Amino acid sequence: MKITFLGHNTLLITIEEKQVLIDPFISGNPLSKDIIDINEIKADYILLTHAHQDHILDAEAIAKNNNATIVSNFEITSNYEKKGIKVHPMNHGGKWNFDFGTVRYVNAIHTSSFPDGSYGGQPGGFVVEANGKVIYIAGDTALTMDMKLIPMQTTLDLAILPVGDNFTMGVDDAIIASDFVACDKVLGVHYDTFGYIVIDKEEAKEKFASKNKELILLEIGQDITI
Repeated sequence: MKITFLGHNTLLITIEEKQVLIDPFISGNPLSKDIIDINEIKADYILLTHAHQDHILDAEAIAKNNNATIVSNFEITSNYEKKGIKVHPMNHGGKWNFDFGTVRYVNAIHTSSFPDGSYGGQPGGFVVEANGKVIYIAGDTALTMDMKLIPMQTTLDLAILPVGDNFTMGVDDAIIASDFVACDKVLGVHYDTFGYIVIDKEEAKEKFASKNKELILLEIGQDITI
């Protein structure tokens, strides 16, 4: 499983021949728009954690370019289905076996509305299991006790957590979250894109290291393999 960071909360996960895109926000991201061309992105599936613009901006265009399937909550998928896009609706606690692996839709504490103000359903995260590896994509969330449910069902190889603070968990809460999900290897997302969420990256890594944990902060376009 290869995970490529495309900025903010946008990730491209390669699982054998399948491409799974998470929360595509590229063309409006000042840090990635001149690096990544959305017309060159290949995706079989697009997983959306919630309806905020900084997570869905390029979902429609990329889905139509690739005839990709959007996976999210019922309200979000209904919105895209009306636009002629293939969808797979989910909701909290549910799981589905896709052709790339199993996806479980889990709780997140945040808000969710489309850019026009319409209701985007309840936000969520995803636990993805494929080829013997398991990752947790938290989405935008506060620290929540619900995270403790995840290691009761599976053993994570990687937790993908927001670390930018202000709108989501910050670094200190992400460290606690890594305890809750019983995973000491964390890929940090949702930081530096806007002024409100700029972090000191070296300090963040040192805080994790002081707790015998690893915080990975990738450059845009950089990837890791688990």
